[in-house]
Amino acid sequence: MSGYVEGVIILIGINIIAVLGVSILTGFTRLFSFGNAGFMAIGAYASAILTTKFNMPFLISLLGGMLMAALISLALGKLTLGLKGDYFLITTLGFGECTRVLIEFLDPITGGARGYAGIPQKTTLLIVLISVALAITVARNLLNSKYGRNLKAIREQEIAADAVGIDTARFKQLSFTVSAIYAGWAGALFAHYYMFITPAMFNLDKSSELTITVVIGGLGSLTGSVIATTVLTLLPEVLRSVANYRMLFYGIAVVLIITLRPNGLMGYKELSASWIKNLPIQVRRMFRCRKEVA
Repeated sequence: MSGYVEGVIILIGINIIAVLGVSILTGFTRLFSFGNAGFMAIGAYASAILTTKFNMPFLISLLGGMLMAALISLALGKLTLGLKGDYFLITTLGFGECTRVLIEFLDPITGGARGYAGIPQKTTLLIVLISVALAITVARNLLNSKYGRNLKAIREQEIAADAVGIDTARFKQLSFTVSAIYAGWAGALFAHYYMFITPAMFNLDKSSELTITVVIGGLGSLTGSVIATTVLTLLPEVLRSVANYRMLFYGIAVVLIITLRPNGLMGYKELSASWIKNLPIQVRRMFRCRKEVA
């Protein structure tokens, strides 16, 4: 396997972990957030500092980045999870941008806007593959447990969930913290693969990209998030030969996906043998509906 192909697979894996975190928060609890790039930055910088300045082993640094993201999400959740709809979204957007600015301000520790260099390359293809398998397994088990069912109840009707005795504040905090842990996990792997990080890598565009990927994959579908992440990460690479028009084709592809599949690639379904068997029928039905509307 060439170094280029291996690098693309590693990038896909890191993105899958970050997107799964957003999927747990947005797809299964219906809390839209534009702050997950901030948690990625926290995980990246915390793990990088532990590795370079404290000579910690990579596994300890990885867990340290995840723990730091979790602790900050607990504090932020206490302050923001009582907000509804757009107010919560705007607050998380502000958190993401404040995190980026704070990293730039803490120049002696983080390297400021110039970036943080000298990070050892510890993220390998094997580590990423194991991390992705573990991330998917944990997310699937969580969402299929009683905790996951409570999250889905909050997504469908929060007032009704509260009325039947579900502690909605507690479970929204759980979803928010798990999402932050996944983001910190992805950020730590990212830092130890690229060996150089800057605050600009974790800006609003990155948060928007993660949320858009979840929407394209299908709110409420883990496999949809995995498929959408793979497609959207590969598209710019596949179109690299037409570099001048690469982003144009990328944008057209995204618009087509959203237009043809308003509920996302997978909707609320997970990939299964029966779903694959019925795929041709679903495609014909989709285009038939389009013709009738026209």
